[in-house]
Amino acid sequence: MILIVDDDITILAALKVLLKHSGYSTLQATSPAQAIEIVRAESPDLVLMDMNYTRSTDGTEGLTLLKQIKIFRPGVPVILMTAWGSIDLAVEGVKAGAFDFITKPWDNRKLLQRIETALELNKPETQENRKDTLDRSGIIGNSPALENILKTVARVATTNAPVLICGESGTGKELIAQAIHRNSQRRNKAFIKVNLGGMPSSLFESKMFGHKKGAFTGAVADRKGRFEMADGGTIFLDEIGELDAVSQVKLLRVLQEQSFEPLGSSATRHVDVRVICATNADLPAMVATREFREDLFYRINLVTINMPSLRQRPSDIPLLAEHFASELRKENAGIEFPEISADAMAKLRSLPYPGNVRELKNLIHRSLLLNSGECIINGTHLVTDITKTDQPRHGSLEALEKEKIEEALRISGGNISQAASALGLSRAALYRRIEKFNIR
Repeated sequence: MILIVDDDITILAALKVLLKHSGYSTLQATSPAQAIEIVRAESPDLVLMDMNYTRSTDGTEGLTLLKQIKIFRPGVPVILMTAWGSIDLAVEGVKAGAFDFITKPWDNRKLLQRIETALELNKPETQENRKDTLDRSGIIGNSPALENILKTVARVATTNAPVLICGESGTGKELIAQAIHRNSQRRNKAFIKVNLGGMPSSLFESKMFGHKKGAFTGAVADRKGRFEMADGGTIFLDEIGELDAVSQVKLLRVLQEQSFEPLGSSATRHVDVRVICATNADLPAMVATREFREDLFYRINLVTINMPSLRQRPSDIPLLAEHFASELRKENAGIEFPEISADAMAKLRSLPYPGNVRELKNLIHRSLLLNSGECIINGTHLVTDITKTDQPRHGSLEALEKEKIEEALRISGGNISQAASALGLSRAALYRRIEKFNIR
């Protein structure tokens, strides 16, 4: 049962018909006092309420009603209805305990999605087997920290809730985003990744919303934007904390309305997109310093997943190490790579890993590549820094570095990308060293 609270009887009637056709029973209230009477007598599954009930538009009555509802029915999700110009008011409501907010006039399909998401996420955790049937392809580990993440993934994947994935670089945020998409009802539609880090404001609209031929110099043909490419599926906005202030405003409007106009066009495009964002930045701190819009923050983090660092899940390190070793063997069939000893595993578990899982992967690949031909590697064989070893065997560090680079290139068959990955270097850094040492 859904309680609708609004002093406009036309809106009450429209929502009642919409929800009835969607299989929901409803109760209606035209004032905060009437709403509280109903809440005290009944236990609705969800409350859909306006923020203003008199000529005043400051939302005071709405905020007071929200707080009262949360006192009497703290577990009932509340979705706020407000005008676009009152987004700040809606944000205050979210801070006070509202589940979500929508703007008037609303899109019926989007409103029903929000209601369905709220009801689904508010269900008691009775389906423990959800995680057991989760497609967790590529996610390695069984530590308690990771298992808790996967429980959340299993719970939110089937909804349309926007998800914010936070964590240090290299913790696997994109893998979690892919798992959410892969286990959702959108799994057969596109998963579009967009790296917002350093995207110039001048290119944002063209990249995200597309453009028409002739919209600007160099626009020689129509081009679809990332949102249109993701229609029906999921868009993954990586490094959301790097988005500049102007682009944040544009993104907020699209996330709220799920519509946009391509550059050079007056035709509005409507899309159905699930949004997952990721960041290694401290967004709450950025909100406090006004570097990141508060209203955008509350729009993207209906559900927040905090990825643990590798230091917080050391029991997963042996599993990950063996997985990465197995990957390397499959990619280089015919080359004998050593096994990882218990001593090496102990050292792997003791390292700090500022680069997290990505750093561990590079370390395993690099150490195995540079010790091919050995039967087993121990802790002293782990190449944690290309310019350092415990026992230099061939004179100067530069000579050793040159030897390791030549060996990596030989093993990779001259593949620069593979050799650079094994050495823990970027392609550009490897090219510089090749030139420096006159390697051919």
